[in-house]
Amino acid sequence: MSAIRLLVLAAVRQHGRAHGYQVRNDLEYWGAHEWSNAKPGSIYHALKQLAKQGALLAHETAPSTAGGPPRTEYELTDAGREEYFRLLRAALTSYDQQMDVLSAGLGCMVDLPRAEVVGLLRERVRAIAAWRNEVTENYVPEDGPERLGHIGEIMNYWVHSADAGATWTEGLITRIEGGAYAFAGEGEPFVGVLAEGQENPYATGIPDEGDRH
Repeated sequence: MSAIRLLVLAAVRQHGRAHGYQVRNDLEYWGAHEWSNAKPGSIYHALKQLAKQGALLAHETAPSTAGGPPRTEYELTDAGREEYFRLLRAALTSYDQQMDVLSAGLGCMVDLPRAEVVGLLRERVRAIAAWRNEVTENYVPEDGPERLGHIGEIMNYWVHSADAGATWTEGLITRIEGGAYAFAGEGEPFVGVLAEGQENPYATGIPDEGDRH
């Protein structure tokens, strides 16, 4: 799955209704341009594709302040909300997600109930264990990678990655079960987007090329 779809839906959902530059600014505020493909072109493309697919509803508003054509604002449809939570659950569950997908899932996990997040993460641990068992059918970590030649280093890397991923996930489960963070239904929802006109302290200074989108 693509992290950009989850990130774009998350930003629009938090605003309720947002134009492309707001979404771009939010993702930059989250640092997503550093750990994902959340570049301006990808963001505007995702917005248009999600609207085309019925996940977002596009509204034309007043012309941009620069005097260009009408700006487009987006809001989630019912299908968009379903897609958002589907992507979020998949990001937290699958063992083989790219780092940007898991990072997006972690950034959005408080939109789900605490117990559900714990359950999804436990499912992730089980998936990691199953994958590790498949690897070790042909590779015995205790024997070392050299027995299989330099190709053994690939399986050695896979096993170490599985062990590290499981350990980290178990730690996160422990923190969440211990009361860390506020999840859905536990008070005011988390708001991590910038208000209209609010300065972004992490802005790159790139001129806005999508104010009209």
